Amino acid sequence: MDVKFRFAVPDDAKALLDIYAPYVENTTVSFEYDVPTVAEFRRRICEFSAEFPYIVCILENEIVGYAYAHRYKTRHAYRFAAELSIYMKQTAAHRGLGKSLYGALISMLREMGYKNLYGIVTVPNPASFRLHTKMGFTEAGREHRVGYKFGKWIDTVLFELCIGERNDSLVPCEWTVCPKTVGELGMRVHEILREYEKSASSVI
Repeated sequence: MDVKFRFAVPDDAKALLDIYAPYVENTTVSFEYDVPTVAEFRRRICEFSAEFPYIVCILENEIVGYAYAHRYKTRHAYRFAAELSIYMKQTAAHRGLGKSLYGALISMLREMGYKNLYGIVTVPNPASFRLHTKMGFTEAGREHRVGYKFGKWIDTVLFELCIGERNDSLVPCEWTVCPKTVGELGMRVHEILREYEKSASSVI
């Protein structure tokens, strides 16, 4: 089957929102209570993709999933850490597409200079637990009964993946720079997308 990965564009907002909405309306995977408008979702795509990878997965000419990164925390010392999110259409789940999509995202962030990646997963969410474990993430902590949705209190688990070398003896000026933006990777991003497309196609 034909699998394509590409960067999201604002006009994808409706298709991506159609994937995301059931997670808001029917699950505790998302802590949002109300489905965003198309305009709001378009704004989010523009905001995140200005600096970070925001990738869509297309299967047989239909968008079936997306993954993106954004800043983990805003204080400057956290600038080498990013948080990841991924959402797949239910009809495309359990086919290995999410692993390849996440892999492409992680590879780009590594080349951008990020050191730590985080995924915040609500409990229960066995599919996300499996994905993060397969990708090498480990549990770094748990927030107990931190969210309230659908009449119950919900834990979240913080998954962490270290992807870059660190040396505390480096001269401070070498750490004053920020990681690259995704646009600064140039043509390398397309090489990464093609590599993970092949990986996804091989497991379909």
